[in-house]
Amino acid sequence: MYCVPALGALALALLSLTPSMLPRTAVFQGVLCALAALLGYAAGSLLRWLFVSSKSASQERRASAQERDAAAQEQPPEVPKAIPSQRTSGKVAAALGMVLLVAGLLFYHLWQNDQREMLAMPRQSAWSLVYVVLVGTALLALLLVICRFIRRISLALIEIVDKVLPRRVAAVIVVAAMVLGLAMIGNRAVVQRVAGSLDNLFLSINDEFLSDLQPPQHPELSAGPGSSASWADLGRQGRLFISNTPSSTSVAEFSGRDAKQPIRVYAGAGRDGNTELATQAELAIEELQRTGAFNRSVLNVATGTGRGWVNENQIQALEYMWGGDTATVSMQYSYLPSWMSFLVDSSRAQDAGRLLFDAVYRHWVQLPPKERPKLVVSGESLGSFGAEAAFSGAQDFATRTDGALFVGPAAGNRLWQRFTAERDPGSPAVLPVYEDGNIVRFSADGIHWPGSGTWADSRIGYLQHSNDPISWGDAEVFLSKPDWLRAGQRPGNIPSAMAWIPVVTGLQLLLDQVASGIPDGQGHEFGQVPVRAWAQILPSGQWTDADTERLVELLEQSQPAR
Repeated sequence: MYCVPALGALALALLSLTPSMLPRTAVFQGVLCALAALLGYAAGSLLRWLFVSSKSASQERRASAQERDAAAQEQPPEVPKAIPSQRTSGKVAAALGMVLLVAGLLFYHLWQNDQREMLAMPRQSAWSLVYVVLVGTALLALLLVICRFIRRISLALIEIVDKVLPRRVAAVIVVAAMVLGLAMIGNRAVVQRVAGSLDNLFLSINDEFLSDLQPPQHPELSAGPGSSASWADLGRQGRLFISNTPSSTSVAEFSGRDAKQPIRVYAGAGRDGNTELATQAELAIEELQRTGAFNRSVLNVATGTGRGWVNENQIQALEYMWGGDTATVSMQYSYLPSWMSFLVDSSRAQDAGRLLFDAVYRHWVQLPPKERPKLVVSGESLGSFGAEAAFSGAQDFATRTDGALFVGPAAGNRLWQRFTAERDPGSPAVLPVYEDGNIVRFSADGIHWPGSGTWADSRIGYLQHSNDPISWGDAEVFLSKPDWLRAGQRPGNIPSAMAWIPVVTGLQLLLDQVASGIPDGQGHEFGQVPVRAWAQILPSGQWTDADTERLVELLEQSQPAR
């Protein structure tokens, strides 16, 4: 039983080498191996402790019985036999472990390169295995040192408390105190300091002025002539959003017809990041009224990601399709990256999406029906999570909008989860059909939208990839097998060697979410697919498939800064 913790660590480390949704770099694989090995070591230690405790109790009972028998017969108690040496079994276990580790690394290398080839990614060098071992070993050693240091302190404290209280009570009190103390120390010394440093860092980035960006000269843009919004208060992403607006000349050159200057309105979080969301929403409405946005053909309410970024491919697609006769409004609810914003305060994204749409809708619904612009909503990743919050379901979407496009929905999207869970029988989880596709549909390429019914005039579309860990890496995957890994549901771009492993698969998907170098059309990279999606959801009257491909080519050549 002495080698059980090591075997547990080896077992989970080997399982972590199996493929998941996306290829992993050597460094990330090393981190994954260390985390999995630590959990395996802890599980093995627990099993050993339970076995030893049970065995000790059994020996104590046997010894007591022998003492009673000896006393009755006036014979000395039986002396326990010496425990045989375990060196031989230890050497065998170490040799077997080394063989399994080498085999696991070789299989990992083959699996990774097969997956990279499938996704048209560069192959991984055999030298990457060295980095996996070095990173994994170093990190695991560090984590074990920390854990053992904490354990020694706990045992020392138990010995002290044991002098005045029963040992079991002392152990419970010390463990509870250690957990609470570590949580407090971690929160104050690590979390608060790190979070504070990151908060200041991202606030300074948000306030950054890019030397090549100047305030707009068009009154149709926030911070332009006549605007109450200042260039400074828009924040970094707001300034990029406004600066990337195509000119009426560019739109006209593409369409070959006269075009309008697209309207873009952006409400920044302010230089301190503490502007109230309701105040921002009202400022956005004032800007929409000032620019004449409610007189355009299309009004797009776009919810950004955590730091306020809005996908230009979603916005420019409508602007070019409709000859610039569009208005887009967005507001910043955080200056933190999406993952930090979600962890710190995910409800703020939902509040922002709801408050902005409700404010726009209140004004829009008061207009004469024939004078209203087509009202649509959009968002990517955490932006889709926030944009959904304004609606209660599919019928609400159809009643209050003329369409919606959500790109790369996050695993926590409330309505997306419901539509997927309540999908029509026989349709796969990664590309479901909901209520025959009458209102809500799903697509992987923006062209094909499965559904047996007629897609309504108000079309709600979700763009999603079957190997996007942002969409499929939810908390449930740690303890239960997801539908997309069940027989008949597994998509073609998920490796056949990927298997659901409790806890390990969850760790794999967590690291998959920060994978880099993934080509467009895979994972969380969507490229120009939103252009093709809008062409199906809300095309202008004269729009053709050839126009879609021309626009895709144009936007590919003019990727904006982020």
